[in-house]
Amino acid sequence: MGSGGGWSAPSKTLKELLELENQKKQKENDRAINDLLQSLLKELNNRNSEQVQSHLKTLKGAIEKEIDGNVDLLFGGSVSKHTYTKGLSDIDMLVRLNNTHLINAKPKEVLEYFANQIQSRLPNTSVKQGELAVTVKFSSGHEIQLLPSVKTSTGYKIAKPGKNEWSNVIKPKKFAEKLTKVNQSNGGKVIPVIKLYKMINSQLPKQSRLSGYHIESLAIEAFKNTRTYPKNIKDALKTFCEKSQSRVLSPIKDNTGQSLHVDDYLGGRDSVRRQRVSHDFKMLHKKISNANSVSDWKDIIN
Repeated sequence: MGSGGGWSAPSKTLKELLELENQKKQKENDRAINDLLQSLLKELNNRNSEQVQSHLKTLKGAIEKEIDGNVDLLFGGSVSKHTYTKGLSDIDMLVRLNNTHLINAKPKEVLEYFANQIQSRLPNTSVKQGELAVTVKFSSGHEIQLLPSVKTSTGYKIAKPGKNEWSNVIKPKKFAEKLTKVNQSNGGKVIPVIKLYKMINSQLPKQSRLSGYHIESLAIEAFKNTRTYPKNIKDALKTFCEKSQSRVLSPIKDNTGQSLHVDDYLGGRDSVRRQRVSHDFKMLHKKISNANSVSDWKDIIN
């Protein structure tokens, strides 16, 4: 028998080839899903800064018109923490009263003054006075909340919920710094997750929705002790839902001094409402775990 032309086994089995093909498809799907999420984040980030500054200049002028001295406007809330999402977040402004006659007034008096001055300056604009802030909704779609604050030797105080008096000293920078640190230690994926979940949260039944501050606090809890970066935003959102389904069952302490807990509105530990929210996180985690295509993700984020 000749020695040439002998048969040799294929370098890869059919099973291996199919596995490689599946891996290739999954990579393509992951890339397409990531592109979808990045596109959505770009849209959520689209805040018209020039328009906002114009609105703020108008509001500052209205407030200062009848007082001696001036006030300072300082970005607070989601803008200061870089978690602002277009169409979902208010633009919170701390109005620092400083050396004006308002510094000795009660919160309700200050809020009434703000509301009257702004409504007089903008008669065709929606101006609503609440317990803590005056909310101004412009025709541009921007909604700005003005929270009066008074300076003390140790920091600033804002109105106290349910009482016509000033709060303990608040430390919003402390929370923002903590969130920034957790975001950086997780490859910059925590803040995008917060923005995406805020969008999903806005579409839930009212009794299941969480406050923006609560979502941010849950994100810190979910990622503060991670040892490795989430691979991508998709996996980070999955981790957030997985960890939040248990963490949401217990109150989270408010370290800014604004209240005792960030989530008192859900009731005590293991309340019915907390269990409902936990179930929502569990169902979303399951959906994300089973989502392998752009179509699946469009269904998740609508």
